[in-house]
Amino acid sequence: MAKGGILIYGILLIYFLAILGIGIFIVSYLSRMVTLSPQSPIFVFPPKKTEKTTTLKIFFNNSGLDPEASCNKVFPVERTVLKTQTPARKALELLFEGPSVSEKDQEFFTSIPKDVKINSLTIENGIAKADFDETLEFQVGGSCRVSAIRSQITQTLKQFSSVKDVIISIEGRTEDILQP
Repeated sequence: MAKGGILIYGILLIYFLAILGIGIFIVSYLSRMVTLSPQSPIFVFPPKKTEKTTTLKIFFNNSGLDPEASCNKVFPVERTVLKTQTPARKALELLFEGPSVSEKDQEFFTSIPKDVKINSLTIENGIAKADFDETLEFQVGGSCRVSAIRSQITQTLKQFSSVKDVIISIEGRTEDILQP
């Protein structure tokens, strides 16, 4: 009887672990399918009406609005976000996420490489000093693309009344960056 009881408990334990494993697999699989990002075609819900929001302009290239591809011509899209103490930084973060699916459908695109990180951003005396990691210039070639990157960053920051000029640096360097 003892062997039979152990056998039944062993079978139940294996059955339980199998069900648990299947459940974990299904939850993990579904969570990957429902991950939201600005590029997701899934609905992104706006902030609740009780939360304070602000509208930021993010500047992208647009092949429909600029069919001649004039390199430094960029166009704003508006994003409503929760109010923040650092709206200029938030605007750059949104810029680096790239256009949403609906914005891409309207022919907006970015010239900025993926995964760029902001090292620092300061605004003093009308000058925004934005320092980025080396990803900003990784495999970036051609004077047109370099000009487009500079325009996207500069115009996104110049939307703020406190910014009159923008200095872009990479790992603290300003002289030899974003060269064609």
